[in-house]
Amino acid sequence: MFHLKGHAAPETKTAAARARLLIEQAEALGEPPEDPLLLFSVLYSVWVASYIAFDSEEVRELAVQFLSLAEKQGATVPLMVGHRLMGASLLLKGDLVGGRAHYDQVAALYDPPVHRALAVRFGVETGVSVLSYQSLALRVLGYPDAALARRDHALRDAREIGQVATLMHVLAWTSFPLIQCGAYAAGNALINELLALADEKGSLFWKAWGMMHQGRVLVLTGKASEAVHMITSGITAWRATGATTLVPFFLSHLACAHAQLGQFDDAWRCIDEAMAAVEATREKLWEADINRTAGDIVLSLPQSDAAKAEASFDRALAVARQQQAKSWELRAAMSLARLWRDQGKVQQARELLAPVYGWFTEGFDTRDLREAKALLGELAV
Repeated sequence: MFHLKGHAAPETKTAAARARLLIEQAEALGEPPEDPLLLFSVLYSVWVASYIAFDSEEVRELAVQFLSLAEKQGATVPLMVGHRLMGASLLLKGDLVGGRAHYDQVAALYDPPVHRALAVRFGVETGVSVLSYQSLALRVLGYPDAALARRDHALRDAREIGQVATLMHVLAWTSFPLIQCGAYAAGNALINELLALADEKGSLFWKAWGMMHQGRVLVLTGKASEAVHMITSGITAWRATGATTLVPFFLSHLACAHAQLGQFDDAWRCIDEAMAAVEATREKLWEADINRTAGDIVLSLPQSDAAKAEASFDRALAVARQQQAKSWELRAAMSLARLWRDQGKVQQARELLAPVYGWFTEGFDTRDLREAKALLGELAV
């Protein structure tokens, strides 16, 4: 049900609720399940439904409950899965450092020969899933090379394991860091593979994900008209599965596509909807980049408002710094530095961007860092 109908689809949630009820009835009769992982499988199903229909506080609370029960029992598998849930909950909330710490604990507990067989019990194979999440976290934290190394590891292991659900999960999540690094063709190849598998298996959930990502690549490669259709269709299909997570992120890309077409009312509608969703659900991982996007759109208006754009860039910088999200900080710093350059504030622009760029120790062949280096070169003239 996760992969066909969707993790938060009514049918999936009904099955989980029924399973949990049966376990409780059995325990009331003095007949607890012989398999101690059965309850954790059901609790995982409840957590993942809340995660996909994202509510930050509920997701974190469910993860805390899961991890507390796992710690009480002291069994390795529930502890490993519990740390995975906490990591994912914190990452999407914007607590990158906290999320990464929990992923590291999963890695310390994970034993491939022992734990790979549990893939069907917890939606996807845990070790590969964590590698995928680590890849995204490391990319946003500012470690592009480490992110791509985790991505390669995850994809290699997923192909070796051969479980289609795990492979679709990895194709989806590992396209993030590739596209963020500017490897659009490589990222799009993963998305095309995901869409082909989703069609073959009848997976409405992963097909919707693939459509949104494909639209994202179309925006970034200048095909705005196609992007509007693809992202809009993808978001509609995504929501039809009960999912809301990631919608703010893709709405910001839809806004960019509308802006490229001169459809500024639609662009602002998308930005406003994205920001409202972030505020309502606390899905903060994308907040800095949504604010940066808003500032860039302001500057593309026929009658741009430099003060309004600067306020958006300042907000993006503040959020990125609070989250230690160096990749988002670099993008916001570049946008503000370009604005100041165009206003003749060259020294201020250089003083803003240089230390952010100087923080990085890897990934200098990625798109953002190449652009930052070129911009610093302009500002040095």
